Amino acid sequence: MQYLAALGGGSGIEYEILKTNPILEAFGNAKTLRNDNSSRFGKLIEIHFSETGKISGAKIQTCKIKVVQCAEGERSYHIFYQLCAGASPALREKLNLTSAQEYNYLRQSNCYSVKGVDDAERFHAVQEALDIVHVNKDDQESVFAMLAAVLWLGNVSFSITDNENHAEPESDESLSTVSRLIGCNINDLKLALSKRYMTVRSETFVQKLTLPQAMDARDALAKSIYACLFDWLVKQINKSLAVGKRRTGRSISILDIYGFESFNKNSFEQFCINYANERLQQHFNRHLFKLEQEEYIKDGIDWTRVDFEDNQNCLRLFEKKPLGLLSLLDEESTFPNGTDLTLANKLKEHLTDNYCFKGNRGNTFTVAHYAGEVTYETTGFLEKNRDLLHSDSIKLLSSCSCHLPQAFASSMVVHSEKSVVGPLHKAGGADSQRLSVATKFKGQLFQLMQRLGKTTPHFIRCIKPNNVQSPGLYEQELVLQQLRCCGVLEVVRISRSGFPTRMSHQKFALRYGFLLLESIAAKDPLSVSVAILHQFNILPEMYQVGYTKLFFRTGQIGVLEDTRNRTLHGILRLQSCFRGHQARSLVRGEKMRKEYTELLRRHRACSAIQSHVKRGIAKRQYKAKVDASVVIQSAIRGELVRRSGGDIKYGGTKINESGEVLVQASVLSELQRRVLRSEAALREKEEENDILRQRLQQYDNRWSEYETKMKSMEEIWQKQMRSLQSSLSIAKRSLDVEGSPRYSDASVNASYASDLSASGDFRTHGRTSSVGLSVISRLADEFGQRAQVFGDDTKFLMEVKSGKIEANLSPERELRRLKQMFETWKKDYGGRLRETKTILSRLGSEETGGSPSVERVKSKWWGRLRSPRR
Repeated sequence: MQYLAALGGGSGIEYEILKTNPILEAFGNAKTLRNDNSSRFGKLIEIHFSETGKISGAKIQTCKIKVVQCAEGERSYHIFYQLCAGASPALREKLNLTSAQEYNYLRQSNCYSVKGVDDAERFHAVQEALDIVHVNKDDQESVFAMLAAVLWLGNVSFSITDNENHAEPESDESLSTVSRLIGCNINDLKLALSKRYMTVRSETFVQKLTLPQAMDARDALAKSIYACLFDWLVKQINKSLAVGKRRTGRSISILDIYGFESFNKNSFEQFCINYANERLQQHFNRHLFKLEQEEYIKDGIDWTRVDFEDNQNCLRLFEKKPLGLLSLLDEESTFPNGTDLTLANKLKEHLTDNYCFKGNRGNTFTVAHYAGEVTYETTGFLEKNRDLLHSDSIKLLSSCSCHLPQAFASSMVVHSEKSVVGPLHKAGGADSQRLSVATKFKGQLFQLMQRLGKTTPHFIRCIKPNNVQSPGLYEQELVLQQLRCCGVLEVVRISRSGFPTRMSHQKFALRYGFLLLESIAAKDPLSVSVAILHQFNILPEMYQVGYTKLFFRTGQIGVLEDTRNRTLHGILRLQSCFRGHQARSLVRGEKMRKEYTELLRRHRACSAIQSHVKRGIAKRQYKAKVDASVVIQSAIRGELVRRSGGDIKYGGTKINESGEVLVQASVLSELQRRVLRSEAALREKEEENDILRQRLQQYDNRWSEYETKMKSMEEIWQKQMRSLQSSLSIAKRSLDVEGSPRYSDASVNASYASDLSASGDFRTHGRTSSVGLSVISRLADEFGQRAQVFGDDTKFLMEVKSGKIEANLSPERELRRLKQMFETWKKDYGGRLRETKTILSRLGSEETGGSPSVERVKSKWWGRLRSPRR
């Protein structure tokens, strides 16, 4: 398993698979006289692989035997001793644990430890493994509680209550601890261990149990709890390792099962273990011998048949119905008065015809197994084979408050509903029909064999070098006996005399056909195969040509394989040389491309450098030519100027002996005249500049005066506009005051022009106050429009004057004209206001009859209206 985990690991599930081993060994293995870690159960683990070859999950199938009693020098299951040695103080107090020597189930054999094994350390490893397979802490405590309950059940003692040997459990620490650990009522537990309820024809009877029956009921309850606990752990492990949707059909199954056992005293456990090994040996024989020889015969191979030990008679002795070991054992187990001696006598009476069976004196008998003869003692056979768990015990477990006993009860009910094979006695009533332990074991074994039959098996034989479990000690006779018993010698014989290597015609031609030096006319696989054999001079006695396959003796196919490997090696060598040449060509091409790229880069760099150098040289040459041209031009132009200089002659100056320049009088006078003319022109320009500065100052002063006047006019206009606007607002409010007490509705049906026309008579079709409001509103609207117009015109003229807007007009003239227009409109507007006052006063006096209060309000309003005009 570690090898498979190392090859197919990577998903993490392989670590969980490996960690199942400490759990299953602790709960399913025990120490025997010949093995410190002997399997008391069979385990088939099926490891599933994904499409990429990685482990994707696993499933475990078990085949177990219930064991309560141990022989001298043996131990029960490891987990009991590990729990007693490694439990923490808190767990020990909770489970009321003591040392292993205090429990009856563990002190029967006086063996409490294994040399070189630390039970406390192993217990911690089991706890770690339970964590890894996702068993939570609560479930772990429940598992340990069930283990402690099994141990304390073995300590439950009984007392005789009457002369008929009826017994009931004593109310001591053991009984109370068991009831507390499984979560049941202590009185219900006492009843389940001391009484049995039977229902016959709708009538219920109560039967008191005798002391042996009560002890059997106690042991049956303990065995059932432990067996159900083991099954529950396997289910939890399978849930953790479940493949689910990742199943691909690719799997490898590993069977780890107990080996053949033969002790000085062999009991029911060895009986079941050796029966299972007989069944596995038949599977081994069938695969390696029967199928091997059947294949030779089927393919028409001429060969000498090899005889081998066939254990079919031994299996018939165990499984024959109704006169087989298992059938007779089940039949005797159903009789209430059956004993171990009556079982031995019945076996001797019915099985003497089978040469594999030999009856002995007393309660012993001998079976000739494939590995040798084994003598069994029937002591304890019937007790261990009976499943004495009554329905009352199942009801007791179902009534527990802990979830594990309830789950165990449900599982027992499901198994009890299965049909019973064989004439089993209804011990204790119709509701107590149960399968025997041997029958259940046989069913589990057949399921295991069916699973193995669907796979391609590979066998690993474990050989013990000695019986004293000592390293470095090799007992030749013991090893030879095991090789002979396991059929290994027959395997060697059939391999030597047979044809272990076989290959179909198609596969052989496909694998070695390319080795032919000459092509053959026939292309069928058989002809190609025969031509290959002839080419390599393989002797006819070293191979056989079958109908569909070629069969070779040991070592013959190696010659072909060596030639094939050498040829393939040569081909690979040639291919590697060719591919190396190709690779080198590619490398050279890549190298040349890189060199060309580097040369191209250098060429471009050289071109750039050359262009810069040539530009510098040309620039210097050009500058030298320009400088030379300038010198020539200056010399020519100087000469020309000197020649065209007028009266100024080149010869007008002389240099005396002292080096002074002597100028003629005519040249000096001409220069003085020119200086005077230049000074006069300069004075004229300065006078013109003074005149222009004065004019500019006058313009600035006039512009400042204009700005001041415009600002003052704008302020006056704004004041007048505000006063007129406030007067109109007061007039509107006064009219509202006059009309609101008397009128609730108003409508004006005539315009302002029609109101002032029609022979000066003011006629209205509505209320007088409403007409007044309409007239005042029209005047206010006209005032607002005129104020807006005058303001916009003024703003425009100011922007033209400041130069912000260009226009072909005079700002001063337009401002004067705008002022005149404003004065004219103001006089006209004031006349209309006075006329409106007169008309409204006349109408108001006609309606109110000259009310003094109204007259005062009107006088006050018109006084305010005239005040800004004054």
